[in-house]
Amino acid sequence: MDSRRFGKYIVEREVLDEQRLEEITQRKTHSDNQSSLTERLKDSLRCTVPKLKHSVMSSLPVLYWLPKYSVWDYGMPDLISGISVGIMHLPQGLAYAMLASVPPVFGLYSSLYPALIYFFFGTSRHISIGTFTVLSIMVGSVTERLAPDVNFLTQNGTNVTAEVNITARDSYRVQVAVATTVLGGLIQVALGLVKFGFVGTYLSEPLVRAYTTAASAHAVVAQLKYIFGVSPTRFSGPFSMVYTLKDVCSLLPYTHLPTLVVSAVSMVFLIAAKELNSFISPKLPVPIPVELITIVAGTLISAYTHLNRNYTISVVGEIPSGLSPPSVPDASLFGEVIGDAFALAMVGYAISISLGKTFALKHGYKVDSNQELVALGLSNAVGGFFQCFSVCSSMSRSLIQETTGGKTQMAAVASSLIVLVTILKLGPLFQELPKAVLAAIVFVNLKGMFKQHSDIVTLWKRSKIDLMVWLVTWVSTLLLNLDLGLVASILFALLTVIFRTQMPTYSVLGNVPGTELYVDIETHREARDVPGVTIFRSSATVYFANADLYIEALKEKSGLDISKMIIYKKRQEAKQRRRERRAERRAKRQAKKERRAAQRAAKHLSGAPVFSVEEEAGSWRNTCVDGDVTDREQQGCTERENGTVFIIPTTPRTPDRWEYLKGGEPDCTSLGSISELQEGDTTTLDSSSDDTLSRDLERISLGSLGKWTWDIHSIIIDLSTANFIDIVAIKTIKNIIHDFSEIDVDIYIACCQAPVVEQLELGDFFSETITKRSLFVSVHDAVLYCLNHRGATSIPRYEPSVDTYDGTKL
Repeated sequence: MDSRRFGKYIVEREVLDEQRLEEITQRKTHSDNQSSLTERLKDSLRCTVPKLKHSVMSSLPVLYWLPKYSVWDYGMPDLISGISVGIMHLPQGLAYAMLASVPPVFGLYSSLYPALIYFFFGTSRHISIGTFTVLSIMVGSVTERLAPDVNFLTQNGTNVTAEVNITARDSYRVQVAVATTVLGGLIQVALGLVKFGFVGTYLSEPLVRAYTTAASAHAVVAQLKYIFGVSPTRFSGPFSMVYTLKDVCSLLPYTHLPTLVVSAVSMVFLIAAKELNSFISPKLPVPIPVELITIVAGTLISAYTHLNRNYTISVVGEIPSGLSPPSVPDASLFGEVIGDAFALAMVGYAISISLGKTFALKHGYKVDSNQELVALGLSNAVGGFFQCFSVCSSMSRSLIQETTGGKTQMAAVASSLIVLVTILKLGPLFQELPKAVLAAIVFVNLKGMFKQHSDIVTLWKRSKIDLMVWLVTWVSTLLLNLDLGLVASILFALLTVIFRTQMPTYSVLGNVPGTELYVDIETHREARDVPGVTIFRSSATVYFANADLYIEALKEKSGLDISKMIIYKKRQEAKQRRRERRAERRAKRQAKKERRAAQRAAKHLSGAPVFSVEEEAGSWRNTCVDGDVTDREQQGCTERENGTVFIIPTTPRTPDRWEYLKGGEPDCTSLGSISELQEGDTTTLDSSSDDTLSRDLERISLGSLGKWTWDIHSIIIDLSTANFIDIVAIKTIKNIIHDFSEIDVDIYIACCQAPVVEQLELGDFFSETITKRSLFVSVHDAVLYCLNHRGATSIPRYEPSVDTYDGTKL
């Protein structure tokens, strides 16, 4: 099908290239953008009353919604929700403090201050800020690494065995936890102020879910010592969980049975109560506070049966009443915990922003990611001055706050009042609470995270690459610990992105008849090829990492092997030059013969024969070169010309095995066959050997070229998927244009976005040979131009030729 027949299937209209588009739309140039950028910068530095009001409102969101707060509409739902969440804060604060390896009262502090700070600066209406399992585990790994028990061993009188100074150990662990929390909060505030809220997007959902799943395994291993009543050695660094689990298993024969009984009873009660709660919760206005009931029951039973004194069951111990004064964290610890602080900042923000966006989408409001980062950072930084450890939103408490009817963060104020009353008046009542009960609460609450293992089946069906991210994150977090595991997971996730851009899908597009649509020919049956035109598209942008692969894919899809075709063309050009040189030598030889004939005739008329050595030598040289010696096979003939000596064997040999010896220069004395000659070394002995060499080169080229004729005159590169282009990609496209022009194939570019065109301008892509006339607004515009410009009449064909001795084609 030629272009004239195909034309009736093509929608005809005006062709729009980039230059024509600029004429029509008056697109701003790069200098105009620079000036507009200066104007925007000046405008941003101007201070006006509306701008000041907007800045204050965005920095303190509470000033936006609190004046509009309706007590009649929102007061009662927020109060009920706040009481429900506050009741959950108490057991979780006490239990998660054990995960952080600090005294339980600091878990109550962490449930009080950060929630009040977030009330002023947060933009989410439903998330509950406070202690969270994963962050508590991460804080605990830092505190136990920098303050292990072995650093606080003391001799107790004449007792040979050393005992741990619990007071000094806990005091130093609190300092470590506070320093880590404050530094992590400052990191979050700094990232929020520079508008780096998008950094949380690098923690994809499979990565976060796998990370929390692996962190729950760390939490379980950390609570085994409280459940079995054993004292395993604390390990840190890579494979620490494996070593700890191995040590716990070795201590199982020494399990403290009363502690195990308390743990088992608490777990059974919690599991049964939670199942009952989930069954009857739709019929109740608020869910049953199962954890609080368990804590109260465990405290009462322990106090009246004296479990600590009679059965040596470990209890919480002294809980001071009242609030502790603020204190400045130990800045000397910042250097040791900066890596852990950054990991805490990233994980905490990722969990909070994901929950916040989920509730915002459900209830129809917007969450500012940058302001959320600032709010969470201030909650941690300010809370650290009041001995709080790292916090973020909790999924369980946030769901309770939302399902019980919470409308605003006034629910957080109500829950904070519950925690405040507990700290001031009720704290000492929990001194007899067994630690095994708190460990059981942690263990049962991790059930939801363990269910995330079902993601493996889901991801296997949906995305194998996301499954690899999940598995690598899970394994690396289990084996390398929480900090190194997070780094390894992020690096692997980024590598998958690079891998996807390096291995995109390349396709050749065809036209849907009667439309301006161009789709993949392999996946759409109705798509038709455009005669003489190949439309090439990559599913990813072109940049330094996939530029070479892009060229190879273009060659494969177009069916044109540029390197071989260029070699073929150069060989044809070399043969043409040799023909011209032979014709020139023949003309000179004929002229000399005519001059000699004229001289002989003149001498014959004069009757005085003269012998010229110079003329005879020239005649001998010409006959040797041009093939006039009749007995050359028997005598052999050597000639030095242009530094190359050809050695003609005296025995018959095949034409393609002529040997040569490069001479004239000290470094060119290698012996080889005629097939190794380069373009400049193809000086032939005579017309016969010249034709033999030409046929040999032609036989080599045609035998290896494969498709050495083609019916493509234009290639259109669709860059609609490119959102940027770098220097390497610019050079790659320029090389593509240059290489294909060598075989008379034109290259056009279509669907460039405005930023890509601007980057092409800055990268000196355009020149006298490459203009904006080769850039088209759409693929259809490029196709119309190709059909109108070249059609099917200028299809290049390079046919093979067989030369005779006189240079003509047979």
